[in-house]
Amino acid sequence: MASGAEPDDPGKQDGAFAKNARAGFFYGTLMVPQIFYSVCYDVIEPPQSIQDRHTFHPAVLHGHCRKRIHGADYPGMVVDPEKSVRGTVVTGLSEDNIKRLDYFEGIEYERRQVKPNILTKVGNAQGEGNEEGDEVVADTYIFLNHVNLSVEGGEWDFEEFCRDKMQKWTRAGFVFEGMFLPIRWTC
Repeated sequence: MASGAEPDDPGKQDGAFAKNARAGFFYGTLMVPQIFYSVCYDVIEPPQSIQDRHTFHPAVLHGHCRKRIHGADYPGMVVDPEKSVRGTVVTGLSEDNIKRLDYFEGIEYERRQVKPNILTKVGNAQGEGNEEGDEVVADTYIFLNHVNLSVEGGEWDFEEFCRDKMQKWTRAGFVFEGMFLPIRWTC
């Protein structure tokens, strides 16, 4: 690599963060690689050549809060200057990936550019012990509270989701089950 950047550095234009590719900051169901792949590629375990296009990095986004949404398995993130959200930065997003992610998130969310910090050391669920590295530019999805769903009290719990709900979400074809999907992918 001419620039000397590490291949898994999401802030650089080398490695999995190829030219014209983007990064996303995900804070809910899309933190699970199988769900991300299901949304972006229609399969929970794509070929290695597809997996090699993306890297997954633990990260934190300051000035936001992740909330439970009444009646939903997934969270909504809203601006809150007093809070921080631990999530995952995924690199190597193509325009087709972005279109599929926009479709998946729907009208309940708005895609915005944010600047999360990559975690070089992951602490506990409250963020104690986190060590922050570089700030990167990434797209994320902000919950729009003006639609029919309302943000209910309490923080959404990723570990609870993994324990109680993930099996349903990682079932082949579940993410877009019963939906017309106008965007197809190619290897």
